Amino acid sequence: MAAELTLSRHHRGGEVILAALIGLWVLAVSVWPLARLFLEALAPGKDGAPLGLMAEVLASRSTGRAVWNTLTVSAGSVVISSVLGVVLALLTGLFALRGRVAMTFLILSPLLIPSQTMALAWIELMGPTSPILGPLGLAPPPGTTNPIYSGWGIALLLGIEHMPLVFVATRAALVALPGDLVEAAQVVGARRGRIIARVLLPLVLPGALAGAILAFAAAVGNFGVPALLGIPGRFPMLTTLIYQRLNGFGPSVAGQVAVLAMILVLMAVVALGLRSLLLRWLAVPLPRAAGLVPFDAGRVRPVLEAGVWLVLAAIAVLPMLALLGTALSPTLGVALSAETVTLRNFADVLGNPMVLRAFGNSLALSFAAAAICAAIALPFAFLRVQARVALVRWLDWLVDGPWVVPGTVVALAMILAFLRPLPIIGSLYGTFWILLVAYLARFLPLVLRPVIAAAEAMEPALDEAARIVGAGALRRIGLIVTPIVLPAATAGALLLVMTALNELTLSALLWSSGNETLGVMVFALQYEGNSAAAAAVSVLSVVLVLGIALGLDRLARHLPAGTLPWRN
Repeated sequence: MAAELTLSRHHRGGEVILAALIGLWVLAVSVWPLARLFLEALAPGKDGAPLGLMAEVLASRSTGRAVWNTLTVSAGSVVISSVLGVVLALLTGLFALRGRVAMTFLILSPLLIPSQTMALAWIELMGPTSPILGPLGLAPPPGTTNPIYSGWGIALLLGIEHMPLVFVATRAALVALPGDLVEAAQVVGARRGRIIARVLLPLVLPGALAGAILAFAAAVGNFGVPALLGIPGRFPMLTTLIYQRLNGFGPSVAGQVAVLAMILVLMAVVALGLRSLLLRWLAVPLPRAAGLVPFDAGRVRPVLEAGVWLVLAAIAVLPMLALLGTALSPTLGVALSAETVTLRNFADVLGNPMVLRAFGNSLALSFAAAAICAAIALPFAFLRVQARVALVRWLDWLVDGPWVVPGTVVALAMILAFLRPLPIIGSLYGTFWILLVAYLARFLPLVLRPVIAAAEAMEPALDEAARIVGAGALRRIGLIVTPIVLPAATAGALLLVMTALNELTLSALLWSSGNETLGVMVFALQYEGNSAAAAAVSVLSVVLVLGIALGLDRLARHLPAGTLPWRN
């Protein structure tokens, strides 16, 4: 009995030490920077008045204009996201359409294509030199302002970019519906349209609303689209105002932009809180049963399929073709044809040392962050699910903080936390390492969530048997947990790579000379007026991401169900 007690204490001691190390990591990387930001925003004003700095910034006319623009544009984008997301979810979820996997992949493609690349693609599509609209005589006249440089243009692109959030939420609600509901309605003679309008739509409404609110929270924190469209169009939003203040005045205005960041956090928190309440109030408990069987569309199937493909062509395919057309054009204003098409722009950017360095930096940051996050996620999931350590359950809430708040806020928090020299490591500001720390804090949930889901599906008796025979925490993680959750960890790591490879929101505030990333390079080339080079870099980066996605898709049968959203 004494031996068993000693063995139990030994096991718990190893788990406690491991939990303490993970706790220190989360506090240092995720919690402390955000706490530092909040303290900076609550600083007294120049006259020493409590909360004086906050009062000064809130009274500023530029702040009021940016807040108003952020709220109105984000609200407008939610309308677009909701209409597109709900309609596409219903069509692909309720009807047996051909090519649904390909449709779903294109619907979710805005999650894979970075916002600055999407903005650049639409700039090329809608501009006077559009390689798509120009030959059709639909492009704006030469010399006129691109109509996408406006508030409605930002709302349109934000709506398209965050539409997958509404689509995924609505499709998840459809999948959860029992097929008995449709069968019961058909028994009493209800027609298909009445079943969809009166039975199915009310039940998926809470999920759709939750997705819409999530889209709003994402829109208020978006930087790439407002930066490429709003700055030239002189339409300030909170994220671009923070960028311009820091870019113009440096860390000396950190307190002021911390207040602006707090406004972004408040918007996101209110939206997510409302989402939680709506799900609680409107959710309808349903019995577990066989899922819905897709309707046979019959004669209208070709019409529905054509409608879906037309929408996807307009929002996903044509902008990327315009981007490719610009990258293949010899110079701005020259019509693209078989005689003028050239690969010179690709050769130029691949021969540019700064572009090659940006590719190298982005790949190094993405894969390093993926590897480290996977290494953290494995013991985290073990302590959270198998060992049931109370501290780790609290940490599970905290690690989502840098993912939930806007990326601009995370970048600013990193500046405030690591600007001053720290013991042993010194200052990280202006180095490669501050980018890596920001990526680790921001993207850890992308790996952690699928790993925890896989750990929860494990048979608890496996870990219990290993503990009884004297295996310590590290051996149980290495020999039992890791082989089972490795596919999920690999998938999460690759999803992190795809997300981080073209990241701009963090990098725009944290990059320094020699540490440029792909997102920063596209942004810089576009603002230098070198649209063809920016388009070429964007096309190369998208091809790289799609290559990773296709490779991940080949592993789909080895991954837990639901890991790849386009395969659901």
